Amino acid sequence: MATLSQWIAGARPRTLPAAVAPVVIGTAAALPLEKANLGLALLALLVSVGLQVGVNYANDYSDGIRGTDTARVGPVRLVGQHLANPDNVKLMAFSFFGFAALVGLALVALSQAWVMVPLGALAVVAAWRYTGGDNPYGYRGLGELYVFVFFGLMATLGTLYTQAHTLTGAGLAGAVGVGAVASAILVANNLRDIPTDRESGKRTLAVRLGDGRTRVLYAALVLVSLAMAVVVAVALQAPWPLLALLALGLLWKPLQTLRSGATGRELVAVLAATGAFEIAYAVLLAVGFGLSDGRH
Repeated sequence: MATLSQWIAGARPRTLPAAVAPVVIGTAAALPLEKANLGLALLALLVSVGLQVGVNYANDYSDGIRGTDTARVGPVRLVGQHLANPDNVKLMAFSFFGFAALVGLALVALSQAWVMVPLGALAVVAAWRYTGGDNPYGYRGLGELYVFVFFGLMATLGTLYTQAHTLTGAGLAGAVGVGAVASAILVANNLRDIPTDRESGKRTLAVRLGDGRTRVLYAALVLVSLAMAVVVAVALQAPWPLLALLALGLLWKPLQTLRSGATGRELVAVLAATGAFEIAYAVLLAVGFGLSDGRH
């Protein structure tokens, strides 16, 4: 029977920056419009975190029952390591999905952004189908696309729309930027797992690309996030969003680690640093939005 600390580890807290960052940027994108609402932002944050934790438990369950988590490097695998009953892990996943759905309905009702109802339902289905079901798209190299769409575009622009009832070019650029970083986290994770994923038949994008091109993809996604900070600055006609470029300092050493050809446990530090980069990027970009005046 899993302990409380193992259940917490199974929720993979290090992935939470991917849930927090888009809400920070989406709320900040409403600031130049004078539409930011911290109450709605908090609800959006709860939805995002609920989905993130839910998908983590769902992945633990689905990978565990398929036997693809038996020889992993990284966080606790509740099912793969036989620490918890698979049905209990599945129940935990759907409990968090249910929590996210209920809070999401409250967010929609308060904001009157009813278009988010079908989009939210789609997010829950996509979260389960990532590694669940009979033909999970995470096993077909589409995981990074899921992360980009749901923890980049949808989470950021959904947060902005529920507060401002409009979308902006600067908000879209911020969504692309944070989505690129969230995808980079998954790329680093799947780079680490190439040997075990290949052996178990899990055809992630990293397995399909191979070691070398996966490292290039990671660097390209980081560059996209930095380029989007420049786009935000141009859209707002203000230099302040360029503060987000300072976050690159957190990735300088990890990028060297990737270039050195590090594998296995050596890549765990890259994962942690990418999560820290995403939070720093989001906060600095949010400051940039806040310091920029005018309606755009």
